[in-house]
Amino acid sequence: MARRSLPFLKDLLSRSSPSRITTRSVTYMHRPGDGTPRPVTLIPGDGIGPMVTGAVEQVMEAMHAPVYFEKFEVHGNMKSVPQEVLESIRKNQVCLKGGLITPVGGGVSSLNVQLRKELDLFASLVNCFNLPGLTTRHNNVDIVVIRENTEGEYSGLEHEVIPGVVESLKVITKFCSERIAKYAFEYAYLNNRKTVTAVHKANIMKLADGLFLESCREVATNYPGIKYNEIIVDNCCMQLVSKPEQFDVMVTPNLYGNLIANTAAGIAGGTGVMPGGNVGAEHAVFEQGASAGNVGSEQILEQKIANPVAILLSSAMMLRHLQFPAFADRLETAVASVILEGKYRTEDLGGSSTTQEVVDAVIDALD
Repeated sequence: MARRSLPFLKDLLSRSSPSRITTRSVTYMHRPGDGTPRPVTLIPGDGIGPMVTGAVEQVMEAMHAPVYFEKFEVHGNMKSVPQEVLESIRKNQVCLKGGLITPVGGGVSSLNVQLRKELDLFASLVNCFNLPGLTTRHNNVDIVVIRENTEGEYSGLEHEVIPGVVESLKVITKFCSERIAKYAFEYAYLNNRKTVTAVHKANIMKLADGLFLESCREVATNYPGIKYNEIIVDNCCMQLVSKPEQFDVMVTPNLYGNLIANTAAGIAGGTGVMPGGNVGAEHAVFEQGASAGNVGSEQILEQKIANPVAILLSSAMMLRHLQFPAFADRLETAVASVILEGKYRTEDLGGSSTTQEVVDAVIDALD
């Protein structure tokens, strides 16, 4: 059986009844005071964001999870992230975020990118995997895309040289390349992953992507137990859609990671079920793993049929980050039970359920 980064998957596949699944891990010995409720900054965001983050609030309350939310109104058409929001995240060190729309053109910068830069959230992590019971074209997919989050084409260094000629700078530094490579290999080491693949275009961008590869190669020498390889980004896209199960952990510069994560998510079941987050040395922001700027359509909003699975699984990642592993396991297992049973699914997964019906099913599946 292929590796599964979420602890409930192997148990799910080994049981015949999807209606109620329980697991018990080796006893977790907490430190005194670990049960103290933790504050989490909550940004519901735009479009479907309040609907799906509201689902998380309901599930956390039903679980009696030791977290409470400090909620802030932030919208993608704002010029900048309000200072009180940044102060809350710096204080709490953890944030859960719905989608923030990014206006196309017009010189308005993305608040999603602003958050990453202000808080130095240098690593984006998206886990793209098959959920038991959800039919997809490919099986045994379990890919973790780790993307550098602070530079590259997202540096925002653009200017008009002369009318009709725009120059956009791609910035790659040794420091940031080494930092993301170290995070990717450390992730692989801590999660019993076997291979790290660096994605690049060094055949054309020989200096910029060449520096990224050089950094990855140097870091790889410190992890002899993990296989390291490299792949050109265009070939990577072709390989992803033809044989995705060959990939394990992928480490990428900024733009490539965005494209690769969304492609892998589509292959494994869709952006509505893929969890993810952004992390730095001191702070972490959890959100839908792929297409985090997707805020849904008017139809989805009116019919209240947004898929809450991705943000629920991202909140389980958050619970584990906060060292509440039993609550994370319960939530992941409940979500997987609902998907496996197949009775309550939103339209993007081939069902006809509303967001609230899926949330109610997840709450009912909690052990």
